Amino acid sequence: MSSLSRRSWLLVAAASAAVLGAAPALAQTWPARNITWIVPFPAGGGTDAFARPLAAQLEQQLGQRIILENRAGAGGTVGAAAAAKAAPDGYTFFVGAAHHTIAPALYPRLDYNIEKDFIPVAVIAQPPQVIVAHPEKVQAKTLKELIDFATKNPDKLNYASAGNGTTHHLAGELFKLSSKSSLTHVPYRGAGPAMQDLLAGQVDLMFDGLGTSAPQIQGGRLRGLAVAAAERSPAIPDVPTAKEAGLEGYEVSTWYALWAPKGTPAEVVTKMRAEVAKALQSPMIDAAWQKSGSPIPTLSGDEFGKFVSSEVARWGKVVSEAKVKLD
Repeated sequence: MSSLSRRSWLLVAAASAAVLGAAPALAQTWPARNITWIVPFPAGGGTDAFARPLAAQLEQQLGQRIILENRAGAGGTVGAAAAAKAAPDGYTFFVGAAHHTIAPALYPRLDYNIEKDFIPVAVIAQPPQVIVAHPEKVQAKTLKELIDFATKNPDKLNYASAGNGTTHHLAGELFKLSSKSSLTHVPYRGAGPAMQDLLAGQVDLMFDGLGTSAPQIQGGRLRGLAVAAAERSPAIPDVPTAKEAGLEGYEVSTWYALWAPKGTPAEVVTKMRAEVAKALQSPMIDAAWQKSGSPIPTLSGDEFGKFVSSEVARWGKVVSEAKVKLD
């Protein structure tokens, strides 16, 4: 072997050893600074309701701050696009939601792919949705009364959503199809602003995740008409399921999850996944999730990735059958 070839071989061997040795070193030293979670909706919505307490618990476990960066717009797709383009260095993550599996069917020119441009970390919460009404603006005290009124008075009632293409929006469209009624859709730039206007009486109804609506129902500020799940929620046990209230087949759950940009080191993703699982078992999170009506989820990694793909297919079919168009 010539001296040049030997020198080249030694350089390659040294580089390979450095790469192989970097993984354990990275896993041991990460995180060495603050971590950013991009939240694609305004503060105060359902995503925030679960992301903030989880981040607080993880800060205690990791010994570093987790900064929530709200980037709202276009049904959560603006923040998702920003997260997809973030440096995959292990210090930026994306807190998305079920909305992001609906978006591909409604936004044909998305500059990111939720299935290909992210690494699935874990589902962090999975609360059912609930149909809520402003108690003074809407006279209906039961779901049947609401359907009767909406059927006889087309488009007189409106419903707020977190934006076009969100689960709030699609849940409303499914309700219209299932009940053969007609409502007017009022999209907002997030669940927080939508909830504020609902509480203020600027809109009539909302098909909302239980995480943000449960406290309002418990406090008497909103009237819960039905839970869109197979069983009643312990958080609001007096509110019937849609089936119990007379609407068969109407079940819609929302969920929130953590992703990493594609290219994030596997060791970092594995460690974050383990820390999230640990945090979800903590007494603080358990109590907070119970109050918000969400069971503790266990879906993570590859199984979570398969779930995302199934949701993309499911909501694509709903959008097509309901002929949903962006307002």
